[in-house]
Amino acid sequence: MSDSFTKPVPHPGPDTQPFWDGLARGEYLIQRCKDCGKLRHYPRPVCDGCWSMAHEWVAASGSGTVHSWTVCHHPFHMGFKAQSPYILLTVDLAEGVRAQGQLRGLPAEALRLGLPVALGYEREGEGPVLPIFRPAEER
Repeated sequence: MSDSFTKPVPHPGPDTQPFWDGLARGEYLIQRCKDCGKLRHYPRPVCDGCWSMAHEWVAASGSGTVHSWTVCHHPFHMGFKAQSPYILLTVDLAEGVRAQGQLRGLPAEALRLGLPVALGYEREGEGPVLPIFRPAEER
């Protein structure tokens, strides 16, 4: 019996495909409402500010600060067991929305609220490109 598990991968739909396509090109895209201008992330069909369905995709700068984090010692899925423990960040992007991704290049003991981070991109095997974060000076 094998102790190897395949990681789950995202399954893009109509509302999220442009986000995943952007990551594949090295862009972190967020939605902007065409009616009220509110930026939003995670991708969704309706603006929570004015209820408009009209939106466009804009590139985020990739700059942000740590809002919170968790050190995952017990993987939520066995496909992540080999890389445990890993750090999952919630980041306040410069554009005013929050994003999540794993942290690279810094031990958990060095984390602090407000720490500047920079967005990066990582592909594992044949899977999709995923957003990751590094300390800002390592960008």
